[in-house]
Amino acid sequence: MRMSRRDFIRTLSATGAALSVAACSSSGKGGGSAVRFGYIADYNGASLLAIAEDRGLWKKHGLTVEPKVFVNGPVQIQALRTGNLDYGYIGPGALWLPASGKATIVAVNTLTYADRVIARPGIASIRELRGKKVGVPEGTSGEMALNLALQQAGMTMKDISKVVMDAPTVVSAFASGQIDGAGIWYPLIDTIKEKVPGMKEVASTEDIPGSSFPTAFVSAAKGKPERDQKVVKVLQEANDWRAAHQKESIALAAKLLKADEAKVAADAEHVKTMTTAELVARTKDGTVDKWLDGMSRFFVRTGQLKKSPDPSSFYAGDLYTKAAAR
Repeated sequence: MRMSRRDFIRTLSATGAALSVAACSSSGKGGGSAVRFGYIADYNGASLLAIAEDRGLWKKHGLTVEPKVFVNGPVQIQALRTGNLDYGYIGPGALWLPASGKATIVAVNTLTYADRVIARPGIASIRELRGKKVGVPEGTSGEMALNLALQQAGMTMKDISKVVMDAPTVVSAFASGQIDGAGIWYPLIDTIKEKVPGMKEVASTEDIPGSSFPTAFVSAAKGKPERDQKVVKVLQEANDWRAAHQKESIALAAKLLKADEAKVAADAEHVKTMTTAELVARTKDGTVDKWLDGMSRFFVRTGQLKKSPDPSSFYAGDLYTKAAAR
């Protein structure tokens, strides 16, 4: 029986709890308000946390942090809602969750173009996946990329056999030939290429002109203003250091992820970073709202949202600009 989206999201709390037990942690010693911060094991999700730790930014702002690794954004938002997490990182495919009132975006992180639809050797286009098994982590940017590709090809999810699985399972299922295609992202695609050298990328978010896919940091829908200000300030200072020190940032992210530095560098190639000043300017001139509104309208088309909300209802732009002015 196929699990409904609502039931799927409800089951994520158990997954999140299990992951929290195995998650890595640092900065747990010393004074300061403790913050449990979720991330995904890629450059987008890990780089600012790695920089903040290395540069002593948490301590500077009177905080300590316990980073917790998760497999995707929806799991983190469920953990926020159950009180098992204070902040998290999500990719563009999970933006429908804050847009539906389940979290608040406290900071935009980057624009990412790392998502793809991939297919087994011999399948050369999205249309050739018609009727075939396609694995996808539901509610993520992998599903977003798959939906976009299907729409461009004049198809829908009904034209494929969608198989819901988490991201690590996508990798193993594709490698073993259990699925014919997948909606997934870098750096996991690099791992898949090593296992299936003839793999094909049949669709890419890089090929959609005029589109912007923001990643973001989120808190619970009802945050704690004083702590939020401190956390956002840490993220902003780490963000500016990353913008000025890309090579060093890649090295720090690789250290946190316990990953090969060359692979993290390849992952970073799909990321557009911006300075805090640029993000403040784009918040004030409405550009960030346009990015978020574009994503919301897409999620209305996919049925993940009933309507497109005002971005100010789920993006704390005032918080971000005020923190930058401190």
